Amino acid sequence: MGVFTALGEPELKELAAAFDLGTLQGWKSIAAGTINTNLALETERGRFFVRLNEGKAEADVAWEARLVTALAAAGVPAPPPLLARDGRPYAECLRKWASAFPWRPGHHLAADQITPAIAATAGAALAQLHVAGLALPAGWRRGSIYDHDHLETRFDRCARVDDKALTHAFAIIREELAIAKASLAIRKAATHGIIHGDLFRDNVLWEGEQLSAILDFEQASGGSLAYDLAVAINDWCWTGKPEIELARALVAGYQRVRPLTAADRAALPIELRASATRFTLTRITDVYLARVPNPEKDFRAFLARAEAWRGPALGLLTSSV
Repeated sequence: MGVFTALGEPELKELAAAFDLGTLQGWKSIAAGTINTNLALETERGRFFVRLNEGKAEADVAWEARLVTALAAAGVPAPPPLLARDGRPYAECLRKWASAFPWRPGHHLAADQITPAIAATAGAALAQLHVAGLALPAGWRRGSIYDHDHLETRFDRCARVDDKALTHAFAIIREELAIAKASLAIRKAATHGIIHGDLFRDNVLWEGEQLSAILDFEQASGGSLAYDLAVAINDWCWTGKPEIELARALVAGYQRVRPLTAADRAALPIELRASATRFTLTRITDVYLARVPNPEKDFRAFLARAEAWRGPALGLLTSSV
């Protein structure tokens, strides 16, 4: 996990020189993530996070770098990419594009470490990101690779698989996609702007109860802010069951920075179900069917969320929003 391209000392020295990081003194692979090769580099100038973007076009890397730089300038705690010597916020390495970032101290929180205060802080940080994103040009809002049409196409393709372990999941996904499609007008009426798209606990660093960094904007795009809030609730407010108190705290923290509109509130229950369905489906296709040995991304964990929101928990939360 997190190491897909082998980088030796010559390549790492080349990267350190490309970003003017100083003399390379040591490095360590970071075994996290499912997409890129990540490393911690030690140089005479300090510690840096280096990411080798796997399978990305230069335009995608440039888009993400521009976005994160703008959000950081607006006060969002997102480490901006460092400029390479040629002035671009990335450099070429092994015919791929590498990004370098200042190292941010901190640690990730486990599900049982989330308190109402932590949840409220996370909600406020997401709202700050949304407010900053709304101030950016509308032309920056690239399309999401996980829009409804894409999810339907993905489901149609994988639903042909004859696997009894997926029979129940496929039935739930089919129903939930139909509900999401029938609700497209409500979903489109919510506020749209720049969304993170993947604000899970493992994309946020903490020092004590202080949020030190929001990471990984690879899935950032234009989209519904209510959907982005729902993605966060589905990860931060779940311990095998919905934690309604935590979800209320997260939404309250969000609204202290950016109050939800009536259209946002109407869309939120739909997006809670839609986002749980999306992650159930993508974990089936990208982990289970791909035979990736990653128990932390078992589709059943998000299937349980999708089923939970079909019950009374949804009303308990949204009645207080």
